Amino acid sequence: MEPKMKKPKNVLGGELRPCCFQPITGFYRDGYCRTGEEDIGTHVICAVMTEEFLHYTKSKGNDLSTPIPHFNFPGLKPGDQWCLCASRWKQAYLAGMAPEVVLEATHKKVLEFVQFDWLLEYKHTEV
Repeated sequence: MEPKMKKPKNVLGGELRPCCFQPITGFYRDGYCRTGEEDIGTHVICAVMTEEFLHYTKSKGNDLSTPIPHFNFPGLKPGDQWCLCASRWKQAYLAGMAPEVVLEATHKKVLEFVQFDWLLEYKHTEV
């Protein structure tokens, strides 16, 4: 009998919800912003891409908008949701360029890197 895996928690204390399946995101490419020992970048923030953020992250050496067919990566566009590295989001926050965050799909591990109040400032609300 396999041991039961604990379900990851989000920053609100509930069960982690999926971030995005189109395009498929997450360090493990399973749609969830979950993390593990092999995830050196701690890809735990479910963020909603904006034109401003995509330009910002490209200027910092992480081009998320250009497709890379070899890795089956379509390139992101404004409105896409993506699991970001905690450190990149924090850097963007401090620069006033952070994208909105889907709290229910953001892993609680992020609280080791950023303040919960910061996430609340950028809380994504569905329209």
